[in-house]
Amino acid sequence: MQFESFSTFNIAIVVLAVGRWLNQRVAILRDYNIPEPVTSGLLVCLLLAGVHSLTGIEVGFNLATRDFLLLYFFAAIGLNADIKTLVSGGRPLLVLVAVTVGYMVLQNLTGVGVASLLGLNPLIGLLGGSVSLLGGHGTAIAWAPRFATDHGVSNALEIGIACATFGLVLASLMGGPIARLLIRRHRLQPRRSSAEVQQGSRPEPAESIGYFSLLRTLFWLNVSLALGEGLHEALKAAGRNLPLFVCCLFAAILLTNTVPRLGWFQWPAGSRSLAIISEISLGIFLTMSLMSLQLWTIAELAGPILTLLAAQFVVAFLFAIVVIFRVMGRDYEAAVICSGFGGISLGATPTAMANMAAVAHAYGPAHRAFIIVPLVSGFFVDISNALVIQRFLHWLG
Repeated sequence: MQFESFSTFNIAIVVLAVGRWLNQRVAILRDYNIPEPVTSGLLVCLLLAGVHSLTGIEVGFNLATRDFLLLYFFAAIGLNADIKTLVSGGRPLLVLVAVTVGYMVLQNLTGVGVASLLGLNPLIGLLGGSVSLLGGHGTAIAWAPRFATDHGVSNALEIGIACATFGLVLASLMGGPIARLLIRRHRLQPRRSSAEVQQGSRPEPAESIGYFSLLRTLFWLNVSLALGEGLHEALKAAGRNLPLFVCCLFAAILLTNTVPRLGWFQWPAGSRSLAIISEISLGIFLTMSLMSLQLWTIAELAGPILTLLAAQFVVAFLFAIVVIFRVMGRDYEAAVICSGFGGISLGATPTAMANMAAVAHAYGPAHRAFIIVPLVSGFFVDISNALVIQRFLHWLG
């Protein structure tokens, strides 16, 4: 049974609404900042796995609209990013890149070590390292033929997809508890401006959601996507291949730091319209990603993979708390970045952003974190990971 694109989109809306309803009523989900799409998306995923095991019926979803929602989300981040925020994030950005590259090496050493202890080919451990976890499904699919043809791992694609799939689930569950632990242990609070301190509360967006505010927000989001698509194609023609969402992020940053200075505009940055479109876009994207996981396709690989991923989960959790939190400044922003790192270390950029969004919704904004983490995970990780994987392949031969 396959649901077409329009049906999938509407089902995801209902599933996301169920996730919000559950989070409002189940205390443990709120306390540990579990993202709403994770709550209901995983529930649907498990229900469909149960249906398959009992009846043999495979339920699938057409995800054609999913990636467009991700572009909206990152364009919204860019429209909120003024140059002062970017400059203030300069040094932390470089620090996070450096420690993330170090973590790539640690993650691969963990994978190779656990695979060797289980009597498996060490290359399987590499597949269960930064190839599929930090890299995600795309990197696993891209590297699988190399493992199969050059190194004799015939089921490299299945192993890579299985690790990326289970990793996505673990990453979705890791970020909230990490932030909660750090925030409560160190009694952290978001940094407030002098205006906020005088008011004694968070600043409210300048305008309410209205007809023209929504139209204005949608227009500039679409301009960002169009400019991002042009940048993406230009880079491809020049032999560079940045992810499209990173190009849209850069395009929106360029717009928000140039267009308002050219004249008087009611710019959407900081508006309720932009915030709600951003939140719903990310929520539906992650809901569609999780509810479409077909767990039965990787059941036979579950034993070794779960053992490997259990070790990777522990290493990622400890690394976030012991290393990331300290080098990023031991403040509230650092705690939010740790929740995002929990997402990218085992999952993908959207998972990291959903983790941070859940934390920010519960405790307060963390503007620098929302700029730094997607730049690291969407740009620097892809480049660095390719070099690290190549080095490990040469070493393992």
